[in-house]
Amino acid sequence: MSIPLLEYSPSSQNQRVEGYEVPNEDTPTIYRLSAAIDDTDIDAIIWAAYRQIFSEHLIIKSNRQNFLESQLRNRAINVRDFIRGLGKSEVFRTQVADINSNYRLVDIILKRFLGRAAYNKDEEIAWSIVIATKGLHGFIDALLDSDEYQQNFGDDIVPYQRRRFKDRPFNLVNPRYNNYWRDRQTLNFLGGRSFYSARTTGYASKEEIRRVIPSNFLAMAGKLITEERNYQRITASVVSQIKDMNIPDNSREGGTPQPTVKPTAVALPYRYLPGTKTT
Repeated sequence: MSIPLLEYSPSSQNQRVEGYEVPNEDTPTIYRLSAAIDDTDIDAIIWAAYRQIFSEHLIIKSNRQNFLESQLRNRAINVRDFIRGLGKSEVFRTQVADINSNYRLVDIILKRFLGRAAYNKDEEIAWSIVIATKGLHGFIDALLDSDEYQQNFGDDIVPYQRRRFKDRPFNLVNPRYNNYWRDRQTLNFLGGRSFYSARTTGYASKEEIRRVIPSNFLAMAGKLITEERNYQRITASVVSQIKDMNIPDNSREGGTPQPTVKPTAVALPYRYLPGTKTT
């Protein structure tokens, strides 16, 4: 039994109101299937869909969905079905969904499929429960069948970022895992121990540590590990050296005549005495 979507209050976001911006380079281009008249227009629609859903990081020849492209070219499916197929593809699952937590996955998919970021943490929690109960495909279906998607894109338009004021465009954000995921994988491999304890106790070999920690960090951290010192032994050694050290007597006896330096006249190239008139 799936849990219904929890209620959340949408905060006031820019994408929820009509904009009055002057068109510029940030103005999104709208790609419509109904406006396509030749293969060039279809290619542009397919490229825009890949760029929006897969992001430019995953647009390579091996990731293309030839079957979906063929159906779209023959008008057997509409743009919304093509977007649905990209979201349910093996590439999207392995390269985006499997390497992110549900919260970040909600943020990424909302930006890619609805063209906006999550309103607040409540919305992320609500949609993450949908992922946990219905899975990735159920989450994508819920978004593409929602009223928000139908009102903004319908069956004919490729999703786009509906408003942008700062930061990078949504489709240029790297879909790979964030810092927290990398750190969690490191701790899982090391069994909850720190890098220092794994390096000094020898529980993990150097080769095993290199699998989860970059080599440059490994070299840097290795230089920070100093040799242990026994301060009591060092203190005792210094005291014993001072005790047995013979300092020579360099004092002078009182009756010994001290050498004197006699003044020596020096001939200067000129003579000048202040206050004396010269003729």
